[in-house]
Amino acid sequence: MPRPRRRLASTCIGTVTAGLLATGAALAAPENDRPEGSDIAMGAYLDYGPPGVARIPHLSSWLGGKEIRVGHTYLPGDKWAGIEGGVSFLEDWADWRRAEDDRLFVLNVPMQERNEDRVSDHQVARLIRAGAAGRFDRHFQRLAERLVELGVPDTVIVLGWEMNGVTYTHRCAPDPENWKVYWKRIVNTMRAVPGQKFRFDFAPNRGTDAIGWTKCYPGDDVVDVIGMDSYDQGPGQTFDDQITQPYGLQQQVDFAKAHGKPISYPEWGLFRRGDNPEYVRRMLKWIAQHKPLYHTITDYCPHGVWQCKDNPDSAKAFRDALMPERPGPVVPTPVVPTPVVPTPVVPTPVVPTPVVPTPQVPTPQVPTPQVPTPQVPTPQVPTPTPVVPTPLVPTPAVPTPVVPVPTPVVPGTQSPLPVSPSPLVPTPVTPAPVSPSPVAPSPQVPLPVTPRPPFPTPAVPDTEPDTDPEDEPVPTPSPAVPTPQVPAPSPVSPSPLTPKPEPTPPKPLPQPTPPPVNSTHWCVPLNFGEWLSKLVGTQSVCIKLDFGKDSGLWPF
Repeated sequence: MPRPRRRLASTCIGTVTAGLLATGAALAAPENDRPEGSDIAMGAYLDYGPPGVARIPHLSSWLGGKEIRVGHTYLPGDKWAGIEGGVSFLEDWADWRRAEDDRLFVLNVPMQERNEDRVSDHQVARLIRAGAAGRFDRHFQRLAERLVELGVPDTVIVLGWEMNGVTYTHRCAPDPENWKVYWKRIVNTMRAVPGQKFRFDFAPNRGTDAIGWTKCYPGDDVVDVIGMDSYDQGPGQTFDDQITQPYGLQQQVDFAKAHGKPISYPEWGLFRRGDNPEYVRRMLKWIAQHKPLYHTITDYCPHGVWQCKDNPDSAKAFRDALMPERPGPVVPTPVVPTPVVPTPVVPTPVVPTPVVPTPQVPTPQVPTPQVPTPQVPTPQVPTPTPVVPTPLVPTPAVPTPVVPVPTPVVPGTQSPLPVSPSPLVPTPVTPAPVSPSPVAPSPQVPLPVTPRPPFPTPAVPDTEPDTDPEDEPVPTPSPAVPTPQVPAPSPVSPSPLTPKPEPTPPKPLPQPTPPPVNSTHWCVPLNFGEWLSKLVGTQSVCIKLDFGKDSGLWPF
């Protein structure tokens, strides 16, 4: 489209200065309909030379501190010297670009001199063929070398912009095929310069205009970005028309996607419909949705929103959409003290340890002879108590002649153990009806120690008759049980069948040898009661306990 920037350059200086003073410090709060892609690299065309560089921080301040990451300018297309980069303002833009690594420097480059002189289609076709033949290669080689020398080898080159229109001498319609060849020669010439990292942006007008812009597309090998200049004008009456029309916004997005290229919007802004905030809001939302590599609004009248005061509503919509969100005042969160609940000290219960008494194991006492045991104890004899009863040894006495009284034998009973009477020493017979209980000697009353005859071995009944009365063993009472005192029986008349023996005076017996001290052979009589004693007779149990002095158990 026609560009009035040079014609308006002198008249806009005062307007821009007044606009800076009037609006530079004014800030507005962002609205809730902020586009999600408001952080996409954006910029504005503010002036082609140093004033354009100087205005960037003021625009940023007007937008509430939003970072302006794109610097956009144009090379003059009147003479080849300007197209070769022989202008001083390139140094100012190069300095701005090098200040931050994430900045983009976008440079519009004409393809022909006398670019805005409204050259005829015939002349344009002849110039296109000359360029395709390589006649103008040296001019673009010098431009590439100049940009590399300035330290901006990664400049985005918008080459032959709006080539599908009717305005510029570098338009495509007079000879599309040679125009594409000419584009390729320029790109290959500039890429041949050492150190370059240029990206070439193919940016037609939105819509068909003089020719459909896809017919001018030179190829993926020489195009890096597919851009579009889109102002608020026809074709189309609404923004939706701008999207859906042939060669419109949607076709640009689809074409770039099909060719694997990013999109851009080097120029956009208001125009034929004046102050139109709806267009501004819709265009910014479209940009946020499709995330171009960059976008720059043309900011002078009638297109602009900051330097042009003719579009206040659009300016507000622009600011509200792009101002970064400011955090609200920091309201300190009230600190609610956590109540300190004292932890109750629960005393640990002291459980007394039960005192378990040590069991006192009593020393087993030796059973006294009062409780005889029919079994012979084993040699391991418990330690006797210190007090050992001295067995009562009766003094041997001469038996009193007793007339034997025959005991009637009851059928079915057993008479007491018979004692064969000796013609010299009759054995006293204990009457059956009277059985005095043996009196056990008290272990607590010591008896006078008298010589005792040795304890004979228990007599075994001899089946053969003895001829020597002295050989007959004399029954000796058990050391533990005294001989029972048998009362003298009443004289009983002898049976007529049994001759009455005449008592023979007892022959004095030889004095027995005194028994050794602490004999080991004790005999205890057993009492089975009156009735049973008649059947089994008088019995006794003898035990042998070794308490001799040499046994180690003798306590005295």
